[in-house]
Amino acid sequence: MPHKTVITKGKTLLLSLALLMSLVSCKGQASPRPAAAVSETTTSTTTTAAQNSYADVVSKATPAVVTIRSERRVRAPQQFPFLDDPLLREFFGDRLRRSPQDQGDTIQRGIGSGVIVNADGYILTNYHVIDGAAGIKVDLNDSRTLDAKVVGSDKPSDLAVLKVSASNLPVLPLGDSDRVRVGDVVLAIGNPLGIGQTVTMGIISAKGRQTGLSNGSFEDFLQTDAPINQGNSGGALINTSGELVGINSQILSPSGGSIGLGFAIPSSMARTVMDQLIKTGKVRRGQLGIVVQKVSTDIAASLGMKDAKGVIISQIQPGSAAERGGLKQGDVITALNGVAIDSTNTFRNQVAATAPGSDVKLTILRDGREQQLNVTLGEFRAEADGGDEQGTDKGTGDQETGKLGIGVEPLTPEVASQLRLPPTTQGLVVSEVDATGPAAEAGIQQGDVIEKVNQRVVRSVADLKSALDQSRSRPALMLINRRGTTIFVTVNPRP
Repeated sequence: MPHKTVITKGKTLLLSLALLMSLVSCKGQASPRPAAAVSETTTSTTTTAAQNSYADVVSKATPAVVTIRSERRVRAPQQFPFLDDPLLREFFGDRLRRSPQDQGDTIQRGIGSGVIVNADGYILTNYHVIDGAAGIKVDLNDSRTLDAKVVGSDKPSDLAVLKVSASNLPVLPLGDSDRVRVGDVVLAIGNPLGIGQTVTMGIISAKGRQTGLSNGSFEDFLQTDAPINQGNSGGALINTSGELVGINSQILSPSGGSIGLGFAIPSSMARTVMDQLIKTGKVRRGQLGIVVQKVSTDIAASLGMKDAKGVIISQIQPGSAAERGGLKQGDVITALNGVAIDSTNTFRNQVAATAPGSDVKLTILRDGREQQLNVTLGEFRAEADGGDEQGTDKGTGDQETGKLGIGVEPLTPEVASQLRLPPTTQGLVVSEVDATGPAAEAGIQQGDVIEKVNQRVVRSVADLKSALDQSRSRPALMLINRRGTTIFVTVNPRP
C-alpha cells in the first residue's frame, strides 16, 4: 500500500509536469498576438495620419470644377448727349468731339466657377455668375476653353445650368446635404479673384442660414468658414468623401474678402432646381399664398399654447390655395405632411419644393384645438408681391388709456389712402408712440394699423380697451397692418 501510494503520487507529479508543459506550449503558440496587436496599432496610426491629407479627394474632385468667364455689354452713359445736335456741330465742328467715355457700349467681364454634374457637358453654377451675359466661356481643367449656352436659370434660388459641347467629362457626384452635420470638414474649390483653381478647408459652421442678400429669399444656406472669395461663386463645396454638398454662393464681409462667413446652396436644393432646369428650362414651385411668422414664447402664451412651436398665419392672399383650403388668419401650422415645423424659412422651402397641384396635409391649431386640413398647392410666381409663404420674425387723436403707450385714431378711407392701404382696410391707426412704452418695445410704429387684438376686431378705442382686458396677465396678441403686410406682435400692457 505504501508503495502504491508512492506510485500514485509519482503519477500525480508527472501529470502536473505535463500540464505545466502544455500551458507553456500554449503560451508559446500565443506569443505572436502582441506582435499582431502592435501591427494593428501601427496600421491604425498610419490610417489616421493619411486622413490628415485630402490630396486623394482633391485630385478626384478638382477636374470637375471649372472656371466660367462671362461678358456683358454695358452702355456707357452719354455725358453730353447734345453733341449729336446737327445745329451745334455746324457751328462748332470738330471742337465738339466725344470723350472716350462717351463712345458707346463697353464690355464688362466677370469670372466665376462651376461644377460639371453630367458627363455630357451640363454645368451647375450661380445665377448671378451668368446674369445678363452676352457670351459665356468655360475653362476646363484639361486646358480646353469651350463656349457655353444657358440651359436654364432660376433667380430665386440663385442657380443656373450651362451646357458645353463635350462628352466623357469628369463629374462631381452629388452628396446628401440633409445628412451634413455642423462640425463636418468640407473643402471649397473654385477660382477666387481669378488667380487659378484653389482649394480651401473648413467646417460646416451652421445649417439653414438666411442672409437676406438674395432676391428670391429661397435661402437655406450651409454656412462654412472655408475661405471663399469673389470668383468662388458657383464652385464646389465637397465633403471628405469627394461628394458635392453645396454650391458656394455668398460671403458676408465688410471688406469684400473672406472673414470666415461663407454660404453655400445645399445640394438637396441644387439637385431639385437642376433637374427641373435640365428637363424644362424653368422651375415650378408650390405655394399656399400666406404670410407666416414664427410662434414666439409670447405669442404662444397669448394663445394659451403650452409650447412655442410652429408658425402663425398673419396674412392670407385672397383666392389663394390657403383660402380655398380653409386656412384662416391666426391659425398656427405645426406640421406639414406630418413633419414638425421649426422655422418660417424651413416651412416656406418645404412648400416651395412641392410641385404645384400637389395635396399637402397641414396640422393646425385653431382656438386651442388641433385640426388636420388637406390643401391643394397653387403655383409660386416670382413676380408676385406677396402671398408666397413669406416669413417674418419681427416683431392728437383719440388716446389709448396708456397701457400700450400709443395714441390711436379710427382709420378713415382718406388716411388709408395716405398709407397706401386698400380703402376696405379697417382698424385703428397708430398716431403716436411713446418711445419708452411697451408698444415701442414690441416694435409698433407710427402709421401701423391695429386690426385685431387677442383675435378680436377693433374699430374704436373702446374695442381696444375691451380686447386688452382679456389679456389679464398674458401678453396681448395684436394683428398689425404695416404698409399692406399684416404681422402678429405681442405686447405686455402696463398694469
